[in-house]
Amino acid sequence: MDKLITFTIPSYNSAAFMHNCIDSILGAGDDIEILIVNDGSKDDTGAVADSYKEKYPDIVSVIQQENGGHGEGVNQGIRNAKGKYLKIVDSDDRLDPDELKRVLDVIRQNEAQGIDVEMYLCNYVYVRVDTGDRRPMSYGGIFPEGCVFCWEDTKAFGPSKYLMMHSVIYKVELLRSCGLEMPKHTFYVDNLYMYQPLPFVERMYYINSDLYLYYVGNEEQSVNEKNVLKRIDQHILVTRLIIDSHDLNKVKLRSRKLYRYMLHNLSMLITICNVFLDIKGDRESVEKQKELWRYLKEKDIRAYKKLRYASLSALTNFPGDMGRKATVGIYRIVNKIYKPN
Repeated sequence: MDKLITFTIPSYNSAAFMHNCIDSILGAGDDIEILIVNDGSKDDTGAVADSYKEKYPDIVSVIQQENGGHGEGVNQGIRNAKGKYLKIVDSDDRLDPDELKRVLDVIRQNEAQGIDVEMYLCNYVYVRVDTGDRRPMSYGGIFPEGCVFCWEDTKAFGPSKYLMMHSVIYKVELLRSCGLEMPKHTFYVDNLYMYQPLPFVERMYYINSDLYLYYVGNEEQSVNEKNVLKRIDQHILVTRLIIDSHDLNKVKLRSRKLYRYMLHNLSMLITICNVFLDIKGDRESVEKQKELWRYLKEKDIRAYKKLRYASLSALTNFPGDMGRKATVGIYRIVNKIYKPN
């Protein structure tokens, strides 16, 4: 490895807007790598990527692959990164150039002092594509600032806060050694990326910086309601992979706070599945909801009891048609207030 950090940009049919993403990173210095993965695009994404490689050969690398989905783009980043650290940036998002400089200055200073970190954490900002409205998501008060810390040094996450791919910069060696592999042709794999490696992380560093600009409100995004409804089976698949990835009882023996966070994260994912299955509301969706709960019960009876009866996901567990209508009503109210997408 001859770079400090690799920024991997999985790209599919991104020719019209990917330059905004790439340009937001280019000024970060010569010790970074921008790895663009063209995921079998049908437009000029590959040509745009190659043009950047030709112009910035010491910074930009390109992988041209057959379509494998966002997860395979992430896999390629893990396999081929030349940096010590890895940051995934979606091609329709951007990094704040000033905040990026500040974040990299901290990482460079830590490297110069021999301070080894497995996961850096920063804030991210929801940016509405239609209005430009911004809503920062900060981890201030949850993580200590300006020092290396472990899970037991963290505070509790609020109900609406959890780690996202936008939040983290992982050490590449950790991602390779923990056996993380994203499934192909599957959406929502960022949830697995933000869950499976966590028990392997022992040394963290939080930089209170609004680094990642997460653009929402585009109807083509995977998190748009119509697309989640269409791809709910993929959300369920990823949730099941997450349930399979760790024995939470063993995690609890190592770190009670990490256990509580992972349970909180799993609760959020099951809640999302339940809400959208309730929105669909047909008999098949009801059965899928029951099957997901059965799957968790068979895998981890303790987690099942906590999530079924005493967590956020319990609020999506109202019985019968009236219960499902109540769940959907709560979702509509929250969505109207926060307008995440």
